[in-house]
Amino acid sequence: MPNFSGVWDLKDQVQAIAAGRWTGIPTFELYAWGAGGSGQIGDGTVVNRSSPVQIGALINWSQVASGSNHNASIKTDGTLWTWGRNNHGQLGTGTVIYRSSPVQIGALTNWYEVAAGGYFTASIKTDGTLWTWGRNNYGQLGDGTRVDKSSPVQVGALTNWSQVSGRGRFTASIKTDGTMWAWGYNTEGQLGQNNVVSRSSPVQIGALTNWSQVAVGFNHTASVKTDGTMWAWGRNGQGQLGTGTVVYRSSPVQIGALTNWSQVASGNYHNASIKTDGTMWAWGRSNEGQIGDGTVANKSSPVQIGALTNWSQVAAGGNHTASVKTDNTLWTWGNNGQGRLGDGTTVNKSSPVQVGALTNWSQVSGGYNHTAAITQGTTN
Repeated sequence: MPNFSGVWDLKDQVQAIAAGRWTGIPTFELYAWGAGGSGQIGDGTVVNRSSPVQIGALINWSQVASGSNHNASIKTDGTLWTWGRNNHGQLGTGTVIYRSSPVQIGALTNWYEVAAGGYFTASIKTDGTLWTWGRNNYGQLGDGTRVDKSSPVQVGALTNWSQVSGRGRFTASIKTDGTMWAWGYNTEGQLGQNNVVSRSSPVQIGALTNWSQVAVGFNHTASVKTDGTMWAWGRNGQGQLGTGTVVYRSSPVQIGALTNWSQVASGNYHNASIKTDGTMWAWGRSNEGQIGDGTVANKSSPVQIGALTNWSQVAAGGNHTASVKTDNTLWTWGNNGQGRLGDGTTVNKSSPVQVGALTNWSQVSGGYNHTAAITQGTTN
């Protein structure tokens, strides 16, 4: 049985720890930067930060997700923590009190994956159940109502949810059987139902069973299938569907004919994606440089960002983008208001800039006006 060491996907790391197959003692530190007015930085203040600041001194953070003005994070012990804005109960604490430092949600230790949307949060447990909380005016919580919830509520009774994504006012999720489901706001076809009817409970998108990963933007959706093809639907006024047009689509349409797409991230009106060859591509709105091709011109088809082939993980914020390379350096570009790019300035960047000099970044998440990321190290 091999040992696990070096840099691994965070979920693989957690599984390796549980199996006792990690060389040394792993450390996972949490950092954030950008707008802090609602406490979303998590350092106990409401001060903006233009460079990464560590959140507390704990070293057991596993995954982080950033929403409009709040964050949610899971630790290696399976506990769930949130902080930031809480006007709709998006922190899940049973109150609407803002928090400028992480607070635990209940006492459970079986949280597995978390996504932070626009004033709401969604999370999957290790038992495959799906839970949501926060704003629910368009049914984005998927519990059949349009009433806000300040504590987690289960979405149906199914136990086969695998991956979830939320941003603006709707949610999309993939099940273990490869089917895709969505719910919430749908005035621009972002639920993929071939209509513009909002839904307060999950509805299946087509009948296919080969969806692999989904990313929700403000009013559009992008997804990769198991065959490596890329699909998108919803709003397209800035070319965020990548079809070469600005025509809205209420059902999934394929982006080109390539079969080597690996992962996709959706911002408010743009997308960024990494291919299996390690190249980075982006499309959609770029008025603040969020595409990263050195211009501020919108792109209605994917364009390559530079010529590098060592991009590993990508996240899209409101109007900015962040990505980790295989050498574990962290890079950002786009809108830099409040310092959300983390380069020590508040100047927009239309090409990737490195965040500091660290080479141990493991995962990054983009919020509306801030960024959060986890570093991974090992102590003996």
